[in-house]
Amino acid sequence: MFGSGKRLFPDHGSEANVVPMSTPARPRVFCERHHPGLVVTDIQKAVDFYVDKLGFTPGFTWGEPVPTFAGVNLGNVQIFLEKGTPHPEGGTFFVVGNADELFEFQRANGVEVDVEPGDREYGLRDYSVKDLHGHRLSFGHYIYNTGPAVAIERVEMPVRLEKRIVAVLQDLALFKRMSLSSLLEETFLHTFEPLADGVASPHNPADIRYIQTLKTKHGIDYDCHASYRFVEREG
Repeated sequence: MFGSGKRLFPDHGSEANVVPMSTPARPRVFCERHHPGLVVTDIQKAVDFYVDKLGFTPGFTWGEPVPTFAGVNLGNVQIFLEKGTPHPEGGTFFVVGNADELFEFQRANGVEVDVEPGDREYGLRDYSVKDLHGHRLSFGHYIYNTGPAVAIERVEMPVRLEKRIVAVLQDLALFKRMSLSSLLEETFLHTFEPLADGVASPHNPADIRYIQTLKTKHGIDYDCHASYRFVEREG
């Protein structure tokens, strides 16, 4: 019988002739992308809102003469917008490089804030906003605060660093919402770990882009090997 877990057509109801159905092996699935889909009343208005107010970039529109389907991008992620009657239930979550930076852009553009940014116990700093139809969109970045506390003892260590490097470190610590001590500890611990033919980095692409602006701001005009040639000025 269907749903019985046994093969069909047993011989005259004889249990001895019933063969159990085999369970198929779970496939190893390669999934390259996931496209959340949202229903909106007006495709062009929705695309404009996501691009101008939320910080997405245009992907595509489909349908003539009035588009009925579209895609908008946030980094490497694309969401679909479909024309219809919205039913804003549940929500969509995006992990980004720096949630605070994106939040400030969205708030400055008058986007409705549902939940203010905050550090969560599940290891993300995130917030939520709503789009034109009330769909809840959440954005966050990892803060790696999960797990038991690690009791440590910090000690003073006399060290002299190049002045412009110190300026970058101080600004970067503010950007990442960390103390200068925590920033240096994070950097050291990552560089202690091998990654392929190099070492791990604690900085995501958003951090790296910001570091480049800080290097320009503070006049760092030397490369990463320059420290071997540093000589302190007299006086």
